[in-house]
Amino acid sequence: MKLQNDLFLRAARGEQIERYPVWLMRQAGRILPEYRAVRAKLSGFKELVETPAFASEVTIQPVDLLGVDAAIIFSDILVVPEAMGLTYEMIEQKGPWFEKTIRTREQLSFIDRNIDVYDRLSYVMEAIRITKRDLAGRVPLIGFAGAPWTILCYMVEGKGSKTFSESRKMLYTQPDLAHELLQEITDVTISYLKAQIEAGADALQLFDSWAGILGDDQYEEFGVKYIRQITEAISTVPFTVFSKGAIGSLPVLAKLPCTTLGIDWNMSMDVARSLVHETKTLQGNLDPCVLYGSNELIELETRKLLKSFKSQRHIVNLGHGVYPDIDPEKVKVFINTVKSYEI
Repeated sequence: MKLQNDLFLRAARGEQIERYPVWLMRQAGRILPEYRAVRAKLSGFKELVETPAFASEVTIQPVDLLGVDAAIIFSDILVVPEAMGLTYEMIEQKGPWFEKTIRTREQLSFIDRNIDVYDRLSYVMEAIRITKRDLAGRVPLIGFAGAPWTILCYMVEGKGSKTFSESRKMLYTQPDLAHELLQEITDVTISYLKAQIEAGADALQLFDSWAGILGDDQYEEFGVKYIRQITEAISTVPFTVFSKGAIGSLPVLAKLPCTTLGIDWNMSMDVARSLVHETKTLQGNLDPCVLYGSNELIELETRKLLKSFKSQRHIVNLGHGVYPDIDPEKVKVFINTVKSYEI
């Protein structure tokens, strides 16, 4: 089916565009009353992720209600460790919690090897198929996964953390174990992302939420090395790598065989472009907190961002996910300012 709006895909590939495409990380979620209404029908977040019809419904809501140029499938990065045998709970107001963690070689027995992602993550693929049907070609659909380093952090810590010290300790005390676990995660992630493409995803994004807690050399060894395997294995659709906080690693990331690099709000697009040159599309990077401001401030800051772009190779987004207490009307101001901006 021919897409009615393929701006996102063209910008990712470095093709001619008439305006910059715009979407938001976490756009399908708690900022929308319509999302909360769907969520209220279910027992919790995980049931929503694992119920394809509802996951598809909330995926499409931002397209209808906010006017974004791309949808991103509603899911969670932690479906991968769960498929590998490490089940988790999503605790309200606290976040994810794993009963079992992997901190020793013996505990590697907790994970299942050589899993069938088509079986264990079939609900994600079904949600993608339903979403593609119901989008009816209006905008592209983005699939995603967590990067291996970020997934390892949760499998080792068992929950969120300010420091992820257990994970970082492993890199010094048991580097071979870390590499073995990272490779297992990488292999599953490659299969999972390929399955998303087969189900209908038009583009992919890899989220490395905890990239910034490592130094540049460590991130290259324990992060970028495995991201490179994933990007080398997948070349049929536009692919974004978002390594939050890894500012010093941008020149290394620029050498990955992906189309797009996500930039958080801590780096100016001017600097990012000077490091990446014209080899990649850049995605981002308005500070999400700008959306707490007045409409006039949002327009001003958005236009300032747009004016900083030095080429058409940009996809407009926030520098992180939209925060749950932001007014959807403020989000619309951001989106409409981007849409009205002439390149």
